[in-house]
Amino acid sequence: MTFWDRYLLPTNVDEALQALARGSARVVAGGTDLLLDLQQGREHPVGALVDVTRIPEMTAIQTDGDWLVVGAAVTHARLVQEPVLARQATCLVESCGVIGGPQVRNVATLGGNVAHALPAGDGTLSLVALDAEAEVATWDGTAGRRAWRPVRALYAGPGRSAVDQTREVITRFRFRPVGPREATAYKRIMRPQGVALPILALAVWVRLDAAGERFAAARLALGPAGPAPLRAERAEAFLVGRPADGDTLRAAVPVVLEEARLRTSPHRATADYRRELVPALVERAMTLAVQRARSGEVTLEPAEEA
Repeated sequence: MTFWDRYLLPTNVDEALQALARGSARVVAGGTDLLLDLQQGREHPVGALVDVTRIPEMTAIQTDGDWLVVGAAVTHARLVQEPVLARQATCLVESCGVIGGPQVRNVATLGGNVAHALPAGDGTLSLVALDAEAEVATWDGTAGRRAWRPVRALYAGPGRSAVDQTREVITRFRFRPVGPREATAYKRIMRPQGVALPILALAVWVRLDAAGERFAAARLALGPAGPAPLRAERAEAFLVGRPADGDTLRAAVPVVLEEARLRTSPHRATADYRRELVPALVERAMTLAVQRARSGEVTLEPAEEA
């Protein structure tokens, strides 16, 4: 069976959008999700696959003023090897380093992780904790219009992207690098079953006060804990002004649990088991981020296994 008729390799975003506008086309980069969906019947065959990996801006990692900008077609393997991201967006490197296996990370892309719209997308959780924005290019009939949207705004539900796949392309992501007394961390509990299925994951960003003793600000992104990556905003507000210690983190756990919508998955874990994991994830990820914020030093840590 043929799943597509033509394979296109545009060299700029407008060419890709024009190809989509002709109808019956889908964007592809690593293809680790889309090709499986086509083979297993979850997607209908298409007229064309539009490969965006030859578009320079979509495969670049660069600084733009006060922003770090990462192309949507950058692979997870390349993200993990990027020194500036290891220092300035540590949680993103830690999360992308546990996606699939080496073969998957060599081709799978950050944009694909977001476009697949899963509530526990590893790279997506870190982008949410970094308060990242996505640049979406839309075909208006004559040219591509671009707009930056919060990453969380790209979700229409579990596995349902708010990006119109018939005329829009996610081109880049941008976020602020960490500043003084700021740091990030990522922890995931997973089953070591071939592709290491995630049970529950947490990405965090923290800023400490001038003395390095109290939380000045925090962001926590948990998943799967609802139809989209969860920003535990009530827990973030609870932390502000409190001592950056274990007592505060333990007190924050019930606030996180009040916001989380945990569910049972037949292939991963029950809701009750996931609930039991939240205290450990909060303590480990937040403690690590606080240590990094105080020391200004980063040593990457592996994910956890169940």
